Amino acid sequence: MTRSAELFAEARRVLPGGVNSPVRAMRSIGRDPIFIAAGRGARIADVDGREYVDWVSSWGPLILGHAHPAVVEAIMTAAKRGTTFGAPIENEVKLAAEISARVPSVEMSRMTSSGTEAAMSAIRLARAATGREPVLKFAGAYHGHVDGLLAQAGSGLATQGIPASPGVPAAAASATVIVPWNDPEALIAATDRHEFAALLAEPVPANMGVVPPAPGFLELLRDRASATGALLVFDEVITGFRVARGGAQERYAVTPDISILGKVIGGGLPAAAYGGARSLMERIAPAGDVYQAGTLSGNPLAVAAALATLAELDANAYEQLERVSAALAAGLRDAAASAGYPLEVQSVPGLLTPFFSREPVRDYAGAAASDLDAYGAWCRALLERGVYPPPSQFEAWFPSLAHSEADVERTVKAAAEAFEEIA
Repeated sequence: MTRSAELFAEARRVLPGGVNSPVRAMRSIGRDPIFIAAGRGARIADVDGREYVDWVSSWGPLILGHAHPAVVEAIMTAAKRGTTFGAPIENEVKLAAEISARVPSVEMSRMTSSGTEAAMSAIRLARAATGREPVLKFAGAYHGHVDGLLAQAGSGLATQGIPASPGVPAAAASATVIVPWNDPEALIAATDRHEFAALLAEPVPANMGVVPPAPGFLELLRDRASATGALLVFDEVITGFRVARGGAQERYAVTPDISILGKVIGGGLPAAAYGGARSLMERIAPAGDVYQAGTLSGNPLAVAAALATLAELDANAYEQLERVSAALAAGLRDAAASAGYPLEVQSVPGLLTPFFSREPVRDYAGAAASDLDAYGAWCRALLERGVYPPPSQFEAWFPSLAHSEADVERTVKAAAEAFEEIA
């Protein structure tokens, strides 16, 4: 028995399903999880001594790769001064200023410890600012495990949400209306029918796999929010500081009212934030009447890691990230074509998903129609060849600045062999 297998057996005695977050269990690709011992740059090693090219990057935060020297040094320096104070520190002011400099729509921000917490707080603020309750979200979008946002679509163009998990009150989900992504008619119909507090969207959805917005769709979102008195909320937990210096809102030139930020913003430590115009954010306590708090929000370690990470993300960094992403996407397409295997690779700089689909994926229904069994078999074959992909068809691959041409070449070679194996 391998050490990973031994640890998983022990983990199942003390952790639900043996993991602390569901996708780590690797059930959707039909195998048990791999326990990781260490990571450096673009590589990780498991407890059995096997090394992998890592395309998960801790699900996005590690845009610089594992154990980047500047980030490690910043964390160690901060830790020596104290790990948490529950009081203001200088660096959190610097980080807020850096966020505003990079994301012009965010004049003020409030830090939290997770993207879920930031999304929950952003929706509370939108409801307070508009005096309305309903929220529009898109089918297949994930905004954390907030009760009201754990809703799934039913039939029809725009449906009232029903709980997607036991324990979620029907009343909490019923205030959420779900429409298909990239469907202008459904969006217009829903915004005509309901008075929304917020139109909530990942500007580049990455939790159904990467499904970029159709031309004009984000602009329509902005127009419908403005025309109906709703606030446009962009969940940039994944895209923020990854697809461009100022996030997807910079890349697509569409400005939201509230931005939710996470992952990269913590440099690999737990951190997130939400922000917007000063007039809106001053509704947050203690400046205003909308309550939100967090003992570890803006803690010294996460803030230090964030500042060190952002300092590395200049124009050259984004050019490099775009090159790596494009090379990986092209290589996977070529590998699939050579094996005669149908594959749609959808990408933006810093994000991509190879869909086992014969057609381009425009929404969650298209993603769900992919060949999930084939994806699982392909992932298992990649792992056997030393490549660590996201263990779910509905997750993004995360290229980092640590990934080299050699990492891409090794991955494409493994992918080609894996396509031949499953074909």
